[in-house]
Amino acid sequence: MGKTLVEIKRALDANVGKRITIKANGGRRKTTERSGLLEETYPSVFIIKLDEDQHAFERVSYSYADILTETVELTVCEDDGATTTLKL
Repeated sequence: MGKTLVEIKRALDANVGKRITIKANGGRRKTTERSGLLEETYPSVFIIKLDEDQHAFERVSYSYADILTETVELTVCEDDGATTTLKL
């Protein structure tokens, strides 16, 4: 582990504008998987603009602590079609 919230934020700052797939723990053995663009990062949260055709709402936000506690797992989709799971 050994990552800090600042390191997580820097890693996400480097991927702003890229396609992201999110796997989030919804509690009680429920997981949700969403995809969209990493729209913006703020000091405490990051915003993902979801694909319009798949989801009822437009944007979703998560905190960097969600990544640190492994509540959320992010996968970055590169332009060449390759995917990279952010292990932070």
